Amino acid sequence: MDELIRAIRTTPIIDNHAHPLLVPSALAQHPFISITSEANGAALNTVPSSLAHIRAVNQLSKILGCPATWHDVVAAIETERQKPNDAWMKRCLEGIETILIDDGLDGRDEVYDYAWHSRMTKEKCKRIVRIEKIAEEIINRSLKQPDTSPSDMFLDVIRQFDRTIDEAILDPEVAGFKSVICYRTGLDIPQSSPSLNDVNSSFLEVISTHRAEGNSQFKRLDGTLLNAFLVHRTATAIQNSLAQHKKPFQFHTGLGDNDITLTRSSPSHLQNFIRNYPQVPIVLLHASYPWTKEAGYLATVYDNVYADIGEIFPFLSREGQETALRDVLQLCPSEKILWSTDAHRFPERYLLAVVQVREALESVLTEYVRRGDLVIHQAIKIVQDILFNTSNVLYNLDLKLSSLPLISMSSLTPHTSDLNLLLLFLDKHPSTKLLRLCYLDYTATPRMRVVPVQRAISVLQSEGSLNIGITEACLGLLQNDTIISGVTATGEYKLRGIFSSIRPGPSESYASIQCEFLEQNCSELAMCPRSILRRTIQGAKSHGLEFVLGFEIEVVFLSRTQGSESRYVANAFSAGHAWNSARALQRKALLSVVDEIYGSLSDAGIHLETFHAESSTGQYEFVLPALPPLEAVDTLFHAREVICTIADRHALRATLYPKPFPMEAGTASHVHISISSPTGVEKGVYESFYAGVLGHIRAILAFTYSNPASYARMADSCWAGGRWVAWGTQNRETALRKISGSHWEVKVLDGLANMYLAMAAIIAAGTNGVLHHERLTWQDCSGDPAMLSNEERKHLGIEEGLPTGLSEALEALKRDEALIRILGREAVERYVAVKTAEVALLGNMKGREREQWLIERY
Repeated sequence: MDELIRAIRTTPIIDNHAHPLLVPSALAQHPFISITSEANGAALNTVPSSLAHIRAVNQLSKILGCPATWHDVVAAIETERQKPNDAWMKRCLEGIETILIDDGLDGRDEVYDYAWHSRMTKEKCKRIVRIEKIAEEIINRSLKQPDTSPSDMFLDVIRQFDRTIDEAILDPEVAGFKSVICYRTGLDIPQSSPSLNDVNSSFLEVISTHRAEGNSQFKRLDGTLLNAFLVHRTATAIQNSLAQHKKPFQFHTGLGDNDITLTRSSPSHLQNFIRNYPQVPIVLLHASYPWTKEAGYLATVYDNVYADIGEIFPFLSREGQETALRDVLQLCPSEKILWSTDAHRFPERYLLAVVQVREALESVLTEYVRRGDLVIHQAIKIVQDILFNTSNVLYNLDLKLSSLPLISMSSLTPHTSDLNLLLLFLDKHPSTKLLRLCYLDYTATPRMRVVPVQRAISVLQSEGSLNIGITEACLGLLQNDTIISGVTATGEYKLRGIFSSIRPGPSESYASIQCEFLEQNCSELAMCPRSILRRTIQGAKSHGLEFVLGFEIEVVFLSRTQGSESRYVANAFSAGHAWNSARALQRKALLSVVDEIYGSLSDAGIHLETFHAESSTGQYEFVLPALPPLEAVDTLFHAREVICTIADRHALRATLYPKPFPMEAGTASHVHISISSPTGVEKGVYESFYAGVLGHIRAILAFTYSNPASYARMADSCWAGGRWVAWGTQNRETALRKISGSHWEVKVLDGLANMYLAMAAIIAAGTNGVLHHERLTWQDCSGDPAMLSNEERKHLGIEEGLPTGLSEALEALKRDEALIRILGREAVERYVAVKTAEVALLGNMKGREREQWLIERY
């Protein structure tokens, strides 16, 4: 299935029918809410309760990183519109190779010229000539010549119309023609063209009525023989043209706004017309909804008919779209199906249409493959035909099909259903029977619920997402399940599985899924650690900042003594252990553990960059690949679970405890950060980012050194990041170690941190630094800050020490209003409350007791 999903996500799209975008000055003149509905006027008031609108709000909110309300989405889009270089428009049209534009819908002063849209697409855009618009413009010009008799005017109009159509047939910028006769008289077009005399009489009546009403401008031909005459005239010109390639003739069919006569918009009315013009390629637009099966039938039995399945995205619900896709595929060959957005005015219509058609294709075609109706390569051909090939051949575009960049797993949520992600996973890992729904609480304790796979499939089929009820107390618990003051067991959150994070393991028959907390109404929970990181990443991205993170996992393998005072001690096979020591990977007992860890991580799609022995007895480091932040933390969480589970199978304890042996090196969880967006290479950008981090680092330590035990690792002159607010190029004695360009390492971080919150704090502080153009006033420290004199440190701007304990770091966090504002006051207050209670709990334990208690849990 991976190959099919890849094709669905990466096949570029030829949009064979759309309309121009509004110029900025015209945006306010049209209701934005119309992006999900054909309604207009007062009927728009009820649009927010439609499934199509609700779904669009949810999808846009995920893309924009804002709450899932229409008000918030509109505000976020307004912010996006202010960005330079049409960045938001380009994002909305991402994946569209070219657009064939019918520019006859809006006033020319309201919209961009069709050629302007080529800025947004890889290939040049072309025109679709709307024949009614051409005729109406010609009539309007003729009416401004008062000396011309109506009969002469009629003949002149016909001559000009014929000339315009002939010129368009020869014009390489014109891809085809379109008629909206569906709106004028319906699709029951007379089998043969009306006589010239009858049309002349009808025309004279139209002109007489127009002049009697005193209208200044002719706008629309309604209910006249002239409409049918022009359609026949155009079809005849196409059929009789000497061009080897006949340009297609599009017809609006099916749904439209309320000035259409719906009963006369079925494509079945066109059957006689189709027979009359066998050499004219005829495109039935808009899925002919609700007559999609009829469109599929006509495209099947007539060589010159093609079925477009546009406009239903995003106007229908998910189920409606999938049903329409199945209806057209019941009979119709994929070589006769093509796709369009029918987007107009607002770029968000393009965005939603593209997202939703890929979703529908994924849902329908993967189901056909699973049932054996299709094999993978056949399903891929259907995707490529609908999105690209059919239009490419039909409109003689001569474009080359080449895949778009693959969408990363961390961004699949808007495009891929949770059920499909699970089923795809099960295709690869059929032995999976149980799903671990995992989360980290505010004490960084890994917690989970287990759900049988069959139960998960059943819930996903009926509800679309897997949500488990969980007490609101879960984010106010200490490691021993004590509820902190101010939190009660009353109320319930929803714990939602994020299926883009699914990985096999850490045990046989299990798979693990990272989760986010939601309110009961399924809105985002402000205190959810993973959601906080996701929102922080989205906020940074809205300012042009993207990142990759690479984590280093340091663990110490311990053994447990037997007897009444059982405790964890160094392993017998760790004798002679040293940093990068070959001996540390020679002992058979440990070598089998490390080999199994490597194999299990590889099976889970986590490919280590390197691993080696570290300095402390029994200590090893596993270096994870660089990934986008959310995916990187999910991967870190899972990798740790794999390491700890395998160690336990071998009667070992893999601990993240910061200082297992007082006289040896501590255990950290360093992270490497690079700004991966184009501006990341600019010194002014990355130095402002790290200036922001250093400016808030005393508060950040409340998240990165999140346990009283963390500060036992903090020391000078032992490669642990030191005790000072400082940075240095390749300097392991500073809190930030610059490696190259925007690639820096955060040294003051250990495995007891909730890494979602820790990374959110770092990215938030750095982004804030970029936004405020903060200067890196600290100088590059090339030595150990602890070894410098006060004057030498002052010269380098090193004047502040890091907090010496968690309570001091929490006080710094409580005073950091900028960080609180970005992360959310409610979340920070809860975090401080949990950590304050944790300090009190651990403070009541004796040293060795506290150490063993924490090793049991981390």
